Amino acid sequence: MKIAIDARMYQEAGVGRYIRNLIENLKKIDKQNKYILFSPDIKWYSIKEQIKLPGLLKSLKPDLVHFPHFNVPIFYKGKFVITIHDLIHQHFSMQRATTHGTLIYKIKQLGYKKFFENAIKKAERILVPSNFVKNQLINDWEIKGSKIVVTYEAVDDKILSIGNNLSLSKEKYIFYVGNAHPHKNVEGLIKAFLKLKINFPKLKLVLAGHDHYFWQRIKKEYQDKDIIYRGYVSDEELVTLYKNAGCFVMPSFEEGFGIPLLEAMALGCPVVSSNAGSLPEIGGDAAIYFDPHSEKDIITKISMVLDNENLRKDLIKKGLQRYKKFSWKKMAKQTLEVYESCYSS
Repeated sequence: MKIAIDARMYQEAGVGRYIRNLIENLKKIDKQNKYILFSPDIKWYSIKEQIKLPGLLKSLKPDLVHFPHFNVPIFYKGKFVITIHDLIHQHFSMQRATTHGTLIYKIKQLGYKKFFENAIKKAERILVPSNFVKNQLINDWEIKGSKIVVTYEAVDDKILSIGNNLSLSKEKYIFYVGNAHPHKNVEGLIKAFLKLKINFPKLKLVLAGHDHYFWQRIKKEYQDKDIIYRGYVSDEELVTLYKNAGCFVMPSFEEGFGIPLLEAMALGCPVVSSNAGSLPEIGGDAAIYFDPHSEKDIITKISMVLDNENLRKDLIKKGLQRYKKFSWKKMAKQTLEVYESCYSS
């Protein structure tokens, strides 16, 4: 079987991490099939993608194409599978204060939904990272459950091999890493933290994530000596921040998976998480959960973990077991089984 994988997002953060781990593990487990990784100079979500990509794929003559995102050219006629990581863009506005204004944003949203519908209707199979996303596709888009396959993601092995080499202040802090898009509820975490400081006057909040429009807006609005904006951090810094934190907090309104949850657990950091989206499915009994819409509940749950050393130890112990249930190798094996079932059908 000749399988083509769209690797244009290989260097990106979210989808890129998925592609990198998929390819790396397929190389280890599959010695039978031939793989073509295509990464032409064709930008995703572009007109060029719609016009030129179908011809390129036709020339490659693959038996199956794997698009690791929903951006499948409308006029592509071959067999393909797709990965849908989440439906967050459909539930939360990502509009920025740009010169394009509301009208252009709404037109783009309509285009996004059209491409999304084309991809999920024509795909042989749809891969998703959680049962939460599977159920969303079934309920929101009336996709048959038999067409959707859950392939859980995991922690990158390289993070586990990094030592705690950086020195940090000994002051207690709570930690968050990720982007600051509206669904991440970073503002909710900050507001809760500012009230949490009444009972924990020496507590810090450390926020890490690649700087962009949403982080810049938050930094401008919330200036406080105890809020530390670290911006982009290296893997070495990330490991140190996890290992030294009083707890890691995941405040999202919705997540399709939640890799930082597992990273924290793997590195011995107690997790306090939102009870929304896929997070309880991924975290299991190895986290304390709160209602992300309730500032009071966020404060209560973080306080429980900071105040109770026995609870911290229990969460750390459970977390070190929980993250091992997830494996990129297993994800690649399940994906390969999907390829083979599509080829034989």
